[in-house]
Amino acid sequence: MIPARTEYVRPTSPEEALEALADPDAKALAGGQSLLPAMKLRLARPGLLVDIGRLDLAGVDTANGELRIGALTTWDELAGSEAFRRPAFAAVAECAAGIGDLQVRNCGTIGGGFAHADPASDMPAVALALGARVTARSRDGEREVETGELFVGPFATALATEELITDVIVPVPPPGSGSAYASVEHPASGFALAGVAALVRPDGRATIAVTGIAGRPLLLGDEGELADVEVAGDRFAPAEYRRHLAEVLCRRALDSARARAEEDA
Repeated sequence: MIPARTEYVRPTSPEEALEALADPDAKALAGGQSLLPAMKLRLARPGLLVDIGRLDLAGVDTANGELRIGALTTWDELAGSEAFRRPAFAAVAECAAGIGDLQVRNCGTIGGGFAHADPASDMPAVALALGARVTARSRDGEREVETGELFVGPFATALATEELITDVIVPVPPPGSGSAYASVEHPASGFALAGVAALVRPDGRATIAVTGIAGRPLLLGDEGELADVEVAGDRFAPAEYRRHLAEVLCRRALDSARARAEEDA
């Protein structure tokens, strides 16, 4: 299908972008791998498309014991970044390397993926398990939002319409930690039928998060307990099958994360 008519601007500075996004009909365009298909189906009909692709918001830096990932960093850049070679961050590269296809990984961005909040998106589970948060900016200032509070439902976030994600901030786990991501993807779409991220710390405590089985990514208990989780089913996978997948993937992710933690001990 053909998208509805829209105006288009391509700002060259964050301030110019934030000014444009103050329009209630505006929508930020990053890599376009999620927004453009939605526009073609007319599920999204922004009156103003704000292309932020020229902004200097890509790259990975370390500061104050944390990693800061620019919102326009692509999945391919994450998969190849040296910053995620250590066992504690292995889940990030592991997850990014399996997202979509070659085009999606080279065009899609972490900030755009988080803002789109597809309930089957992979990286939000990794962000939850690692205790990440995002920096959101508007004309009124800047704030940080924990990823546990960011994702509120299918394609819905706690961001205001005029806010723009500029960074994803990931605390550096202590030495002797390991992480992993395991998923089963739909063979046609590449989206997760179920995906699980796990972080194991030196004391053996684990943080586990799941995606693809509910309207938003969820944090689970130390052992990935799913008994109290209301699992969604659809024509691609019934609820009980998704629950079974998630249980198996919890064990796989935990086993891999524990093995990596031992490597880093």
